[in-house]
Amino acid sequence: MQRFKKILCVIGAEHRANVALKHAFTLAENNQANLTVVYVIEEKPNDMEEIALGKTTEELLSEMISAHQRRLERLTNAWSKNLNIQIKVLIGIAYLEVIHEVLRNEHDLVIKTAENSGLLERVFGSDDMHLLRKCPCPVWLVKSTSPKAYKKIMAAVDADDAYPPEELDTRHLLNIQILEMASSLAISEPAELHIVHVWQAIGESLMEGAFMRRPEEEINTYIEKVRQRQQLNLSKLIDESIEKLGSDTIRYLNPQTHLLKGYPRTTVSEFAIDMDVDLVVMGTVARTGISGFFMGNTAESILNQLDCSVLAVKPPGFVTPVTLDE
Repeated sequence: MQRFKKILCVIGAEHRANVALKHAFTLAENNQANLTVVYVIEEKPNDMEEIALGKTTEELLSEMISAHQRRLERLTNAWSKNLNIQIKVLIGIAYLEVIHEVLRNEHDLVIKTAENSGLLERVFGSDDMHLLRKCPCPVWLVKSTSPKAYKKIMAAVDADDAYPPEELDTRHLLNIQILEMASSLAISEPAELHIVHVWQAIGESLMEGAFMRRPEEEINTYIEKVRQRQQLNLSKLIDESIEKLGSDTIRYLNPQTHLLKGYPRTTVSEFAIDMDVDLVVMGTVARTGISGFFMGNTAESILNQLDCSVLAVKPPGFVTPVTLDE
């Protein structure tokens, strides 16, 4: 199953910041994809003048570029015989240069090690969040302490049908992309695939409250009716994925499905932690055409609570606010 064609791997300065590279090599090999490995130098490091030692800023910058190019060559040398690998050293603001590279060369995946946010409760730092919000292609952020090979991958989908028609279509296409990418990675690693849909019975709390107090049996009947509808929606979504991915792929993966009652912004992360999931594949935004709306509140809440690697997928029609003119 070849889901990715042009992969961009972003390398950090520290050794532990390169854990994403092994995943990039494996995925590129399994997908027969082109791989570009980049390192981004800050446009003018704050201590450049102090360490110049009689050299001009331009000379020192040139030496830094050469040093990082040699480092990239060492890191990729063992894989270059079997893969089409390009190396690049970029200069500028890290997340902007990564997005510029995606726009210039139409990469279909960015993979990098998640940076240390400095906040104990958050895995992802500032540049990571900029990429999650604004990068036009999927972004795979690998937690620095994640295992070399994943054992469990979770695809978080939203199979609810209670949305306006135009948004429902976008969410449906996004769900299909999430399942395709999660399946591709589960085969590549290889790993167990868990498909999760979190649902709510809208109005349940009102039926239980003093204002509308309804008999418990009536409430339970309503909840079960909603659950059955959500189960049907999820089954239809998986059936459509089987048609796209092929029955052989699904039989090989044998994905486990989980219909969870609760609030997505808390239940997704709680389930991922309870199941010891290594990677969550999820959408970051479902609405299009809203100026300045680059990530949904629910998606951002989930990301801030996760303690594992994430592959974030944009919906069809998403347009990055970043341009090559910047």
